[in-house]
Amino acid sequence: MVAACSELSASENWTCGRGPGAGRGRGLARAGPGAELPPLVKRQPPSPRRRERGAACPSAGPGSFWLEVSVSPHARARPGSTSLPTPARSGMEATAASISLPDPGDFDRNVPRICGVCGDRATGFHFNAMTCEGCKGFFRRSMKRKALFTCPFNGDCRITKDNRRHCQACRLKRCVDIGMMKEFILTDEEVQRKREMILKRKEEEALKDSLRPKLSEEQQRIIAVLLDAHHKTYDPTYADFDQFRPPVRGEEGGGSLPSRSSSLQAPGFSGNSSSSCSDHYTSSPDMMEPASFSNLGLSEEDSDDPSVTLDLSQLSMLPHLADLVSYSIQKVIGFAKMIPGFRDLTAEDQIVLLKSSAIEVIMLRSNQSFTMDDMSWTCGSPDYKYQVSDVTKAGHSLELIEPLIKFQVGLKKLNLHEEEHVLLMAICIVSPDRPGVQDAALVEAIQDRLSNTLQTYIRCRHPPPGSHLLYAKMIQKLADLRSLNEEHSKQYRCLSFQPDCSMKLTPLVLEVFGNEIS
Repeated sequence: MVAACSELSASENWTCGRGPGAGRGRGLARAGPGAELPPLVKRQPPSPRRRERGAACPSAGPGSFWLEVSVSPHARARPGSTSLPTPARSGMEATAASISLPDPGDFDRNVPRICGVCGDRATGFHFNAMTCEGCKGFFRRSMKRKALFTCPFNGDCRITKDNRRHCQACRLKRCVDIGMMKEFILTDEEVQRKREMILKRKEEEALKDSLRPKLSEEQQRIIAVLLDAHHKTYDPTYADFDQFRPPVRGEEGGGSLPSRSSSLQAPGFSGNSSSSCSDHYTSSPDMMEPASFSNLGLSEEDSDDPSVTLDLSQLSMLPHLADLVSYSIQKVIGFAKMIPGFRDLTAEDQIVLLKSSAIEVIMLRSNQSFTMDDMSWTCGSPDYKYQVSDVTKAGHSLELIEPLIKFQVGLKKLNLHEEEHVLLMAICIVSPDRPGVQDAALVEAIQDRLSNTLQTYIRCRHPPPGSHLLYAKMIQKLADLRSLNEEHSKQYRCLSFQPDCSMKLTPLVLEVFGNEIS
């Protein structure tokens, strides 16, 4: 072997290393710490005269370092890289500088990534070339150690996944051929700074995550219970509406209003809503004005007097809407009983809370079936599409209808999640300031849990700045409901002056609103 190496050296100017693994192509000699980076394959110094770039060395063999390197599809352009006019630099730098590197955009991400050195599966671009993890580590170690490898053969060993460890000299040469550059290797200090930066970023993310509001297990349970309660007390098909006394509209009931549908205080069920009453309001939903009091069967001077005698011929929708409200009250009662903590209250407080909040919750629930396109409540069949004109046929005036429509439009524009909607209904029911509440402290404690859950949910689900004002807007809607409730009570007192009207109401409606119409 020694003789063969000597003969090869004499003819090709190669110097054969005789390290421990020389017979297997593993000969290795290391230069001192201050030595210049050696060329890929150790060879005799060239002639002192300069060679033109691209000119082949007289002793250039098939794998000679002086041969012009062909463009490799694995190389990636490095900004600012330039070619040297002469091979005066080390062989490795000259080769890397003379490579024409393609644009990174030329690579197709759908094509399987193959290591340009050994053909193994590549993990990405490393040091300016597509390589596997093994060749990436090999190149980095070789450059940092300034290792000097020698090939015992002719310097053009074929590197594959299986034999890449057999000849380190040719493996390193192949790394350079495909465009790997030592300038991309981080120093130990840079590696340390990078690690510290990554660690700092992780710590910052962890801190942000810890400060980000999260729903507690109890709050998640409250929301789950309320959603379940809502779904159990809401029929999206509105099939039960067929059991009500049928709606009577137009000339059928002796009235002069157009034949449309509407609801006294919109149905107490869910369904998607929108809004806008084109028949009786001439301006935008935010600035609604009644087109004409006379069109609604009321004169301007009579509309403010709750004791005015109503024309019973214009109350054709009262029986149907009375059944609808009675049905809605039953659903509200079923929902309230499933509110966490509601059953802990005394029976007296439960009754007080239900009677005082029933109509408010019905108005809240009706927003899900409210449609801003035509300001109506759509509950399945066209027979159960309720317009403002239908509400007037149940004995209600614009003093209730106008703010009710504005409330529905404003609530609809909040685009509440279903979770927020059910929490708002529960907060509305469990209000400690209702007249007649005995254990206000317990009621307030239950409401506080619901309010905290709602605020936390808003912070978790709504990005700022919208989340900052949403809770305040929702609470303002509860204040609007109090005003609507008060006006509703006045108009029920107006109905109570007409014995024939009371006969059309259901026993449940009379019981719940009895304090207003007695």
